[in-house]
Amino acid sequence: MIPAPAFLANPERFMAFSRWAAPMLGAFAVALAAAGLWLGFAAPEDYQQGATVRIMFIHVPAAVMAMFVYVCLGVASLLALVFRHVLADAAAQAAAPLGAGLTFLALVTGSLWGRPMWGAWWVWDARLTSVLVLFLFYVAYLALRASIDDEAKGARAAAILALVGLVNLPIVHFSVYWWNTLHQGSTMLTKGALAPVYATPLYLMMLAYLTGFGALWLVRIRGEVWRRRAEAAALRAARA
Repeated sequence: MIPAPAFLANPERFMAFSRWAAPMLGAFAVALAAAGLWLGFAAPEDYQQGATVRIMFIHVPAAVMAMFVYVCLGVASLLALVFRHVLADAAAQAAAPLGAGLTFLALVTGSLWGRPMWGAWWVWDARLTSVLVLFLFYVAYLALRASIDDEAKGARAAAILALVGLVNLPIVHFSVYWWNTLHQGSTMLTKGALAPVYATPLYLMMLAYLTGFGALWLVRIRGEVWRRRAEAAALRAARA
């Protein structure tokens, strides 16, 4: 068997690292979110969108992170399938609820933003529909794992489903270019697309979401490791 990467092959090293990394990332996330929200709500109203432009500081990072977390889920699932290492599987299992929550937040805030801009809470265009499909992949992953009593078989089946779902990510990203859509294209990486008064809080919120996810992910992985250790210890005690 191919040796797994050292970090994934050593749960003790991961537990030692995450013990201090999780609270540090959490503190960074709180500070960045406080700064981003303060600057965001202090920003002037947009000449077209008015006060609703401020939803951008919640919606855009959630939408970007929804895709990023699914990449993390896919990579962890691939490593779990290839190396059969419990820590990679724990990472995938821990990421899925966080990704589902971020995707749900993106859908809800997108609807709140779309109502005054488009005159409708929801439209079945390519971007919105593909993000909804992304949310359904997260839900399906969680449901599949929970529906199979054999945890190892459930993990393998869910990992395969997660890898299939990676096909949807390019569709989400390029949907605004491939099809006619009400949704605007990406502006975060376009120079001069956003005025600094909007760009600064948006980038701060992106970092807040990223570090916040990192902190929660590490905490959830640690909890999963402890759960599996407790179950293994209970099984050994029952056999003794």
